[in-house]
Amino acid sequence: MSIETIIEIVDLTKIYGMGDLQVRALDGVSLTIRKGEFVAIMGPSGSGKSTLMNILGCLDRPTSGQYFLAGEDVSDLDKTQLAIIRNQHIGFIFQSYNLLPQTTALENVVLPLLYSRNGKLSDAEQAEKAMAALEAVGLADRIDHKPQELSGGQMQRVAIARALVNDPVLILADEPTGNLDTRSGEEIMNLLSELHAQGSTIVMITHDEAIATSAERIIHLLDGKIETDVLNGNKLTGKVAKEVNHAVK
Repeated sequence: MSIETIIEIVDLTKIYGMGDLQVRALDGVSLTIRKGEFVAIMGPSGSGKSTLMNILGCLDRPTSGQYFLAGEDVSDLDKTQLAIIRNQHIGFIFQSYNLLPQTTALENVVLPLLYSRNGKLSDAEQAEKAMAALEAVGLADRIDHKPQELSGGQMQRVAIARALVNDPVLILADEPTGNLDTRSGEEIMNLLSELHAQGSTIVMITHDEAIATSAERIIHLLDGKIETDVLNGNKLTGKVAKEVNHAVK
């Protein structure tokens, strides 16, 4: 039995502007990402990688084409419907952390649960789940600290815990080490590799070749199209390796 498909995009196009001023940010992109893959998306400025990230994260809609997330066609959903999909299915990790400055680490991680429609958790249950996520990223002793009391690496760990707390089918990481020093960046990449080893599906945008080597598959975009889609053989694991090697040419 094949591994479950998490992302399937078919002939995806995104056009900005009108008439002669049109910019084709994505130009007929088709792509499949299966459960448990760790994929890095790279490309120069203007290649379309940020546009693709926004569509994969249900932050924007394509001009044409289809996007299936965990089997559901989300291509034509409205803003409210996309917000629900983001909350229920996607965990975001941003370069700038995007933490609320006046709230504690625990409160930041609880936040997605407040908007969750997957049942109603009590305050105690929300706190317990958030605490478990912080423990998973090694911050059990920092739950009452506010962002300004944490290092950059610790703030990114809080962001990762927040991304995990709703048990997403997909983790999207946008330049996750971009604001970190080398050592902190290595720690964050080690953490993402651990999450991947535990079964998480991760799509990461990065401009850094060294960071991209942590992924098992590297996709390069150029002028809104996939230029290359290659496997990092040293990072492929078990079932995923067999499925991806069969699917990617």
